[in-house]
Amino acid sequence: MPKALIVLTSHSQMGETDEKTGFWLSELTHPYYAIVDRGIEVEIVSIQGGETPVDPRSWDEEDKRNVRFMATPELIDALKNSKSLDDIEPADYQAIIFAGGHGTMWDFPNDPDVQDAAAAIYEQGGIVAAICHGPAALINIKLSDGRLLIDDKRVTAFSNAEESAVQLTDIVPFSLQDELMIAGAHYVELPAWSANVVVDDRLVTGQNPQSAAGVGEAVCDLLLM
Repeated sequence: MPKALIVLTSHSQMGETDEKTGFWLSELTHPYYAIVDRGIEVEIVSIQGGETPVDPRSWDEEDKRNVRFMATPELIDALKNSKSLDDIEPADYQAIIFAGGHGTMWDFPNDPDVQDAAAAIYEQGGIVAAICHGPAALINIKLSDGRLLIDDKRVTAFSNAEESAVQLTDIVPFSLQDELMIAGAHYVELPAWSANVVVDDRLVTGQNPQSAAGVGEAVCDLLLM
């Protein structure tokens, strides 16, 4: 049976502000259950290991998958004592999923473990997926032929319109939508907060939190083909 890896940010500070950030809870819980409920094992890691920062704005206690996750002691322990991405062996996984949250904008793009693990999994025939701000991980992933993974690929991610709607355009270090296009990707946008999952070969991306479960389902469909 295939195994999937979900990667969380370790960055907890919203730029130069006093506001806290981190990963968006439903962008972990929704793909997690979309995958494990179909019999596929999922492991959770973070960039630095140790305690993972949950964006305080993402605590939605009416979200059934959030409630289910947070009521499971071993999953809480996985967030408090996470393995770091550099501790894993990419050959053990058939999919890697980068959960979103604004924290990813600071530590995903230039992390060598992000780039190495994703490239290795993709080049061994695996799947690379990312949700919302998680596609910040994709900007600098190079394959062994020197090309960027997303070059000439259809992708989506948190849009400029959505960033403007949450009033963080001037806080984040760059425009995710713009940087994906600069890296050669074909950005696919739907209206703000619409579920939008884009699949291009073995690359799966989701535009926003509303797309998180759909990304997990698309990853499963590819894994179980």
